[in-house]
Amino acid sequence: MTDTKVLFAGTPDFALASLRALVEKAVVPVAVLTQPDRPAGRGKKLTASPVKQYANQQGIPVLQPTTLRDAAVVTELQAFGPDILIVAAYGLLLPQEVLDIPANGCLNVHASVLPRWRGAAPIQAAILAADKTTGISLMRMTAGLDCGPVFLSESVDIGPEETAGELHDRLAALGGRILVENLDAIITGEVEAIEQDESLATYAGKITTADAALNWMQAANDVCLKVRAYNPAPGAYFKLGDERVKCWRATASDAAGTKPGTVMSADRDGIVVACGEATAVLHELQRPGKARISAQEFAAQTSPLGRVLA
Repeated sequence: MTDTKVLFAGTPDFALASLRALVEKAVVPVAVLTQPDRPAGRGKKLTASPVKQYANQQGIPVLQPTTLRDAAVVTELQAFGPDILIVAAYGLLLPQEVLDIPANGCLNVHASVLPRWRGAAPIQAAILAADKTTGISLMRMTAGLDCGPVFLSESVDIGPEETAGELHDRLAALGGRILVENLDAIITGEVEAIEQDESLATYAGKITTADAALNWMQAANDVCLKVRAYNPAPGAYFKLGDERVKCWRATASDAAGTKPGTVMSADRDGIVVACGEATAVLHELQRPGKARISAQEFAAQTSPLGRVLA
């Protein structure tokens, strides 16, 4: 494996886990592709991606093209003479000219058991759908969206209260592990890729802030799934008066509700809100510009009892 010339493409922490696993196995990429620096934090300061920061620490050359459809970029990648391009949550589409560069093709580390949850947000989609399991797939990349043949997948159970952030961290670590365990066999052809069953394909689109708005007309179980799926980003939220309040933890109750959105009780056990079916108990909340607090603290600050949340 140490003689393999690897190009690596990735941007966020999910990708960093795979890059780190490669480096720790002495498979140091000849270069890393990552998204251009983006504004981050309250000061909107340009910030390097986690992958770029780690690559710089390791002395790995970093490329940050805004597109891979530039002929000069394709030429630059060809000059590395890679055996394989490993992609994990990169964020740019790979045109056919790039897919054709590596001698052994392009390998994607994807956070679902394909063909379920192709697309940008498979972790959140699995939680929203109340899936019991998800996992990691190692896939040969083609021009389509996550539709290439799969070398192998490994499944994990989704915890009943697990958030997207918690599941993300487990899957990122799993992706790094199975990548380094199977890379040699994939390159040598010992592991063959199997075509996906198109009839089973589902899609997980990009997430917007609007997607994270809680809808009290939904059943309490669905409200709580949304809280878990959008923790930590973008954060599920509702309106109390003029304030947009984020909810970080909630559980469903079988208790009957009244008008959806009505706060039925508020004490140290949580803030109980009527839903379209049953009730949701909110446990951890955050007002704009403030720290996360317990439901009891929130109730003391806002006196929500009897009010209707939007």
